Amino acid sequence: MKSLRTIALKEAQNRISPEVKSPSSKISDFFGANVFDKKKMRDFLSKDVYEKLISSINQGELINSDDANQIATAMKAWAMSAGATHYTHWFQPLTGTTAEKHDSFFEPSGDGAIEKFAGSALVQQEPDASSFPNGGIRNTFEARGYTAWDPSSPAFIMESKAGKTLCIPTVFVSYTGEALDYKAPLLKALASLDKAAVDVCQYFDKSITKVNASLGIEQEYFLVDESLFNARPDLLLTGRALFGHMSAKGQQLEDHYFGSIPERVFTYMVDFENEALKLGIPLKTRHNEVAPSQFECAPIYEEINLAIDHNQLLMDLMEKVARRHHFRVLLHEKPYAGINGSGKHNNWSLITDTGKNLLAPGKTPKNNLMFLTFFVNTIKAVSEHADLLRASIASVSNDHRLGANEAPPAIISIFLGSQLNDVLDEIEHSRISKKIKEDNALWLGIPKIPQILLDNTDRNRTSPFAFTGNKFELRAVGSSANSSAPMTILNAIMAEQLVKFKAEVDKLIKKGDKKDIALLTVIKKYIKESKSIRFEGNGYSQEWEDEAAARGLSNIKTTPKALDAYLTEKSASLFETTGIYSKREIHARHEIMLENFYKKLQIEARVMGEVANTAIIPAAIAYQNSLIENVKGLKELGVESKSSLDIVKKLSEHLDIVKTNIDAMLEERKVTNKIEDTREKAIAYDEKVKSYFDLIRYHADKLEQIVDDSVWPLPKFRELLFMK
Repeated sequence: MKSLRTIALKEAQNRISPEVKSPSSKISDFFGANVFDKKKMRDFLSKDVYEKLISSINQGELINSDDANQIATAMKAWAMSAGATHYTHWFQPLTGTTAEKHDSFFEPSGDGAIEKFAGSALVQQEPDASSFPNGGIRNTFEARGYTAWDPSSPAFIMESKAGKTLCIPTVFVSYTGEALDYKAPLLKALASLDKAAVDVCQYFDKSITKVNASLGIEQEYFLVDESLFNARPDLLLTGRALFGHMSAKGQQLEDHYFGSIPERVFTYMVDFENEALKLGIPLKTRHNEVAPSQFECAPIYEEINLAIDHNQLLMDLMEKVARRHHFRVLLHEKPYAGINGSGKHNNWSLITDTGKNLLAPGKTPKNNLMFLTFFVNTIKAVSEHADLLRASIASVSNDHRLGANEAPPAIISIFLGSQLNDVLDEIEHSRISKKIKEDNALWLGIPKIPQILLDNTDRNRTSPFAFTGNKFELRAVGSSANSSAPMTILNAIMAEQLVKFKAEVDKLIKKGDKKDIALLTVIKKYIKESKSIRFEGNGYSQEWEDEAAARGLSNIKTTPKALDAYLTEKSASLFETTGIYSKREIHARHEIMLENFYKKLQIEARVMGEVANTAIIPAAIAYQNSLIENVKGLKELGVESKSSLDIVKKLSEHLDIVKTNIDAMLEERKVTNKIEDTREKAIAYDEKVKSYFDLIRYHADKLEQIVDDSVWPLPKFRELLFMK
């Protein structure tokens, strides 16, 4: 009887890519075809209602019920003209995935049926929320939750072979008003940042009335053949290979990075890119990443709320399209031990409604002072809330990646590049003259800040938060994460910092300092206060860990303890002043994140035990038995086989250790499951249950090296990584 692995290998070897045709030879012909964008709004709405909707999108103004009815009617007309029969409120609960409940436009009427979509259905829905994570905010028997339309993210049509559905991006809140999703807090953080940033911009340009945070999300991922994936229960259930000896060839030759894209993979890329482009996701870049079978795609920058919606939609699309090509996408941060994992690099900047990038230096002293203001305040904000930013990217899967050889460490630091680092050092040690006119040089002894080019510094892959020309890149976000969590925190701490900055500057102006002198005085103070978080060297080195400790920087390596930062007094003050989370909401989220952590480890432990007991151990015993029969046969012939006996003994040693530790892990799990406190349970799973994983894996992987290749049950790393 053929093993599942043998069947899977044969299927993978015989794959033929499906034919993929682009809707047009020009992307501009079909970009946004499935989006209810401004052009379609103008076509389907009256001029008056269109202008009110745009005002709502740009300024957050409320839409009355009459206008909502007209917008709903227009949306339905557009969606039905494109073939949609159903609609759904598309939201992002705290499960880490997106959610939707489809309703038909169809409604019975006295004479038959009609298609109907009212403004009330557009603006609000009431899905059964009983099974979504809520952290104790609601009882299970209280099923009410509400989705509310987010006009700033355009509706879109999701296509499948069976039909089309109008999707309306929404927030998701409880009956009592608490946020149960990622989007609602993000929108609050963005509104808070907008107000704070505009207030500071008024020092420089009175015409600025709005500041948007912009984001470009680079998405890394792995591909594996579907048959091989299905033959690996660990990949199927946990997203990572819990067992597997490293392939003789891995990434050591560095020949995959930016290499020629394999044809089957290229076909898949074109297919999911076409689908993404129709949905208005502005994908720009695709390439091979460092590890074998690892790839990356990246879009053009967008307003942050839309960018995150698009990234969530993209991850869903990638998985759906992968099945058409008999691939499975691995978004886990570390699917294979021993080779690079995947991240989601969040490139963040601030853009005014006048088109100015606040993190891009200009050619005049005035523009450079404006740049310095936002640049230094960003550094100060991260310095003040480094632990909270670390908590925002914490997860059981990202714990595998942070601090590994391809990812930033768990220590939050900022890389600026030597040029800007020198500028800040000069400002810190300069003497500000208060006897100058505003049009003259702003300080003594410091050269003008040069125009910063995009490539003015080398990139530092070891930095979790790096300045890259006209933006900051938060590199520590995990590949499977919803970027709303870290972006909510980043924008919130920036909003709080700008409010504090303005208060300090205004205080100096009130005392009689000229505006520019006051600005520079506070900037200089912040440069000094935040200096400890700036680091230009190798973040992977032990020297940096030692130096960071001496500087007083935290190095919190595991999620349960990192999450404590959400509950500190400093964080509580931040959330209260920015209005992003109530005390009840943040405690609920803390509980949800801890539950998610230990439940995923619980699943991994169960899978590890099942695979070891039902696949690895039986295969090793079967091979051992065949060797024993061989030894017996040789002995009957009068031949002593020391090598065969040695192999039998090695098999026994590794088998005993695997079985003993699987059983011990099971008992430890039983004890840990009885712990009532969620934080204690998460820590126990991390420090006690998980402590068995590496030992079990080490000896199981030794068995893989000994057992006859033809009877080993699990597809090996060389097959998972190199069969394209």
